[in-house]
Amino acid sequence: MREIAVVTFAQSDHTRDTSEVSEAELLLPVLQDALAQAGLRTGEIDFTCSGSSDYLAGRAFSFTMALDSVGAWPPIAESHVEADGAWALYEAWVKLLTGEAETALVYAYGKTSPGEVRDVLTRQLDPYYLAPLWPDSVSLAALQAQALIDAGDTDERALAGIAARSRADAVANPHAQLSGPVPRGSYVVRPLRTGDCPPVTDGAAAVVLAAGDTARRLCERPAWIRGIDHRIEAHALGVRDLTDSPSARLAAERAGAFEQPVDTAELHAPFTAQEVVLRKALRLDDAVRVNPSGGALAANPVMAAGLVRIGEAADRIRRGESRRALAHATSGPCLQHNLVAVLEGEPR
Repeated sequence: MREIAVVTFAQSDHTRDTSEVSEAELLLPVLQDALAQAGLRTGEIDFTCSGSSDYLAGRAFSFTMALDSVGAWPPIAESHVEADGAWALYEAWVKLLTGEAETALVYAYGKTSPGEVRDVLTRQLDPYYLAPLWPDSVSLAALQAQALIDAGDTDERALAGIAARSRADAVANPHAQLSGPVPRGSYVVRPLRTGDCPPVTDGAAAVVLAAGDTARRLCERPAWIRGIDHRIEAHALGVRDLTDSPSARLAAERAGAFEQPVDTAELHAPFTAQEVVLRKALRLDDAVRVNPSGGALAANPVMAAGLVRIGEAADRIRRGESRRALAHATSGPCLQHNLVAVLEGEPR
């Protein structure tokens, strides 16, 4: 199979509110950074793919506005997914595998500050039985957390420990929105407290993919994508075991994650309890460094947080801080849809 690698990664400084800039203005410096790291110009990119959501922007075909940041000339081969940018990366990966492109620019963005993101995300629920009840995203995550507690898989003290570790790791991440000590906080929806939940975040991210010798030319230590897969579970929450994630496990198996140990895992776990589920499903023991960037608990730009996980894992490989890393992205309520990528660096 053709070798494909992440050769650059760039992201914005994630913040609570970017009302002073448009999506295109938020994206432009991120795209310029991703291209500059590889010494490329827009016209030298063979394929461009983006991930975002019209529901966040509040208007149809909002991604066309963001294309202003890419530029109108020269003409580009472009695609878009109405999903997290991790799935845009998957499409670009397939494009490069076919040999139709040597390089690809993948970007994603999310501005969740303009509306109530907890309510906006109800639009992804079953429209006949569940959505009319308006269970917001935090309430559904609380159901999952309580199921884990009832099953004896965790408790509130352990969840607080996950939050504390994530925020402590985020201190070293200049792009993180939140870092440092976690206030205990009040319950948002029991058993989840403020620290167990992700912050409302505006942000953007971009990566450049390249194939084979092109990747080696553009990057001293490319992060090779050794496997990538995504799987989805039933839409109805009532037919799922919320304490487990068979789709994440299957995606990891098909991506080759269980063939050799990984030393780093960047998990897209917006809520502390979801890290418990993912650690079990992905067979991650204490020897694995989980979310050294701080993860989604430190910054959660919806529709870009999954792509950030892949980029952060790739950057650790490019810096020589990781040999083999797992990156995970999720979409839908309670870890419904999961993508897993395995990345490796070349031996020194």
